[in-house]
Amino acid sequence: MNTGDTAWVLVSAALVLLMTPGLAFFYGGMTRAKGVLNMMMMSFGAIAVVGTLWVLFGYSMSFGRDTGGGIIGNPFQHFGLQGLLSTTTNVPLVGTIPEIVFVGFQGVFAIITVALITGAIADRAKFGAWLVFAAIWVTVVYFPVAHWVFDFNKDAAGNPIGGWIGQGLGVIDFAGGTAVHINAGAAALALALIVGKRKGFGKDPTHRPHNLPFVMLGAGLLWFGWFGFNAGSALGANAVAGYAWINTLAAPCAATLGWLLVERLRDGHATSLGAASGAVAGLVAITPACSAITPMWSLVLGLLAGVVCALAVGLKYRLGFDDSLDVVGVHLVGGLFGTLFIGLAADPGSPAAGSGLFSGGGLELLGKQAIGAFAVMIYSFVIAYAIGWVVNKTMGFRISSDHEAAGIDVSLHAETAYDFGGRSSGAFHPSPLPVPAPQPEKVDA
Repeated sequence: MNTGDTAWVLVSAALVLLMTPGLAFFYGGMTRAKGVLNMMMMSFGAIAVVGTLWVLFGYSMSFGRDTGGGIIGNPFQHFGLQGLLSTTTNVPLVGTIPEIVFVGFQGVFAIITVALITGAIADRAKFGAWLVFAAIWVTVVYFPVAHWVFDFNKDAAGNPIGGWIGQGLGVIDFAGGTAVHINAGAAALALALIVGKRKGFGKDPTHRPHNLPFVMLGAGLLWFGWFGFNAGSALGANAVAGYAWINTLAAPCAATLGWLLVERLRDGHATSLGAASGAVAGLVAITPACSAITPMWSLVLGLLAGVVCALAVGLKYRLGFDDSLDVVGVHLVGGLFGTLFIGLAADPGSPAAGSGLFSGGGLELLGKQAIGAFAVMIYSFVIAYAIGWVVNKTMGFRISSDHEAAGIDVSLHAETAYDFGGRSSGAFHPSPLPVPAPQPEKVDA
């Protein structure tokens, strides 16, 4: 065990956990004022549900002993994390860090992946239905996909027994372009189709972001946490972490410029929402590639990702699906773009040591990247649609039109985020005590 590596991964895990409250601010600012609390609650609900299931059986399904074919780990091997809490004289390790630290680091990855989906169904989804969907989806989609992509276990003889995408096929995905962003983006598209469009979608000006400082604060927290997300995936305080850290700086900087350029040319002005969205798009695209391409190629990837994602977010109006906060345009498209870009620009001198098309590696790596990316996308979309359909048919996924018009915060949570016209924020009482009418003043004779 290396104490420096352990300390770095512990700090990285804390940074990644901070990303989910950061996402709550990012998404919350993009919603209407009467839905901001619900939006943030869905992120915190993801923390509660996924964190609980991760300790019970999620880690074991993702990184337990493979049950055959690189499909899933044994959910009972480490049920309740049994066998991982040994004494200090016999600590199970993953590389140079205690396995229990690795458990925590991967657990916060699962949390942020589920929370990302919520942006597609803002302002109109029942909170209870969302929690049920999150619990089922993370169990039957995320935990197996994490095993496919991130599990590189070997048996006692050194034979690979990990996941079929990362270890078997040889797909390069350093920190989760497939398992996190493509996975969440495909599920978000499925839910957007199940839940349906918001009232006045594409026409109602009140659907614009209500608090842009929240959006920029959230984007800043996400970027801050993303250094733990990417550089922490090196699982050590080493040169690989530094390589990933620099690329995590470079790509979103260029992506911000790319997004703002599109806005300036298309709309005549650059916006704060565009700057925040561009940074996130660059972070998404560099996530799988941060150990595989040079910083110069990271700038190119970021610039292109900013342009591509800025153009992609408008497709929901042409295609007619209401992805409220552009999860599909940023995370699905950005994740696909970054994952496939590795097949073009992977550098053999990078830590990942892959050879892309531009380095003379031919199309082999690009083909592997495409198989891994589209396999996750199709699996996540199909299963998410099935889960969402069942939840919608059994308990209903969407709030009533009256509740949507009144505001989801008041309707579902009996709270408001702001004090409008003397109404107190916090608990909302729909039937306040009557105020006595003023009495005429008595005048002495």
